Amino acid sequence: MVNLVAIQEPFIIFLMKLAGVQTHTVDIEPGTHIRFWLPNETLEKKFNKKTKTNEVKTISPKPDKPVVVLIHGFAAEGVATWQLTVGGLSKHYSVYVPDLLFFGGSYSDNPDRSPKFQAECLAKALRKLGVERCVVVGFSYGGMVAFKMAELYPEMVSAMVISGSILAMTDSISQQTLNELGFSSSTELLLPDSVKGLKTLLSVATHKKLWFPDRLHKDYLEVMFNNRKERSELLEGLIVSNKDLTIPHYPQRIHLLWGENDQIFKMELAQNMKWQLGDNTTVEGISKAGHLVHIERPCVYTRCLKKFLDSLPADEPKKVTK
Repeated sequence: MVNLVAIQEPFIIFLMKLAGVQTHTVDIEPGTHIRFWLPNETLEKKFNKKTKTNEVKTISPKPDKPVVVLIHGFAAEGVATWQLTVGGLSKHYSVYVPDLLFFGGSYSDNPDRSPKFQAECLAKALRKLGVERCVVVGFSYGGMVAFKMAELYPEMVSAMVISGSILAMTDSISQQTLNELGFSSSTELLLPDSVKGLKTLLSVATHKKLWFPDRLHKDYLEVMFNNRKERSELLEGLIVSNKDLTIPHYPQRIHLLWGENDQIFKMELAQNMKWQLGDNTTVEGISKAGHLVHIERPCVYTRCLKKFLDSLPADEPKKVTK
């Protein structure tokens, strides 16, 4: 039987190319590669006579517009997370959308499952693509990777926008969140293996209930929840002890852009993070939106995101006007 989610891929690729991005895979090291959606103008297809196939090659490794990197969460790959955001940014920004390791087209045979390793690989890939400075936008799990990337590479990350995420998943926050939501483990919540489980995840991740037929839920599970063993290990690699948590000093401006009705990481956590991170941090809530704020209210989210990007000082990525 045809998978209704999988057959949409050619159409999504076409729409994303119209929106300004297309796919390219970057080799980080032997056994590790990351798939990106890159600006159209940095790539071109050339026909290889030996293999009789089209090969995509970088032709302009350094982007000609300010760079924004969109980092996805745990329940979907890059373009599935950000497809409603890319088009609103690509006119004035060079938009880069990676698939983190073990999502979409990215994989590694390295046993490291920490957010630090994800951040290191992402930074190496961006450097290979000619990116020297960027704003990172991180959602949920991607926000934790973004925080780690900004900590390790302050010369690369000029500013951050974080949605529905935290600095680190401490054992106390993990247990409190799971208890409030009624789950026994992060794997039960974030790696559903049944239609019922996926429906439950969506119900806690959204403000307003989204209805889809069971067939679509089933097909989504088959496409988006592969590499289950590795992803379970990623969840285990997230947890840090309360006593081991330290708050880094971030020189970057940080904007916490939140769904006011987020049930997974509530607005109170965002307010608490602002207090922890200091004066360089601002908080903004979007009403009638939950954890999936960028999908529930994409136009409002993108407008708020652009407003922050436009407010950045001249030495940071800023809107290009014609």
